[in-house]
Amino acid sequence: MKRKTLVAIDGSPQANAALAYALEEFPESSITAAHVVQVSEGYWTAFSDSTTKMPGYDDAVAHGEELLEAAAQTAAEEDLEIETVIKTGKPSRELVEYAVDEAFDQIVIGSHGRHGVDRVMLGSVSETVVRRAPMTVIVVHEQ
Repeated sequence: MKRKTLVAIDGSPQANAALAYALEEFPESSITAAHVVQVSEGYWTAFSDSTTKMPGYDDAVAHGEELLEAAAQTAAEEDLEIETVIKTGKPSRELVEYAVDEAFDQIVIGSHGRHGVDRVMLGSVSETVVRRAPMTVIVVHEQ
């Protein structure tokens, strides 16, 4: 059975490096690129009963589709095929839940490499995924 690898895609150089790493290191794996449309948990959620009614949601999904199309094109340039998926919610939570639900063997994710106050203030999706995922998580720093 093929190993299953989930790669987080957000359009950053770090995510691009994560995809490149996964394609190079795991070409025999079944690779899925995932983009999470982040839904704010604050003000707008109090007034909407559906994520599709949130301001900018359709644009965010379209942007995610573009990112995933570019990821698929990158894979095709390496003569590889990947699956793509868009999820909605809090990125770290959605990535881990999807990886568990779909029985992925590993997650490859980029990291901005922030330290100190920046990391505390901005949070870290990659750090949260590392702490919460029950499978191997490979964190790639863009060089």
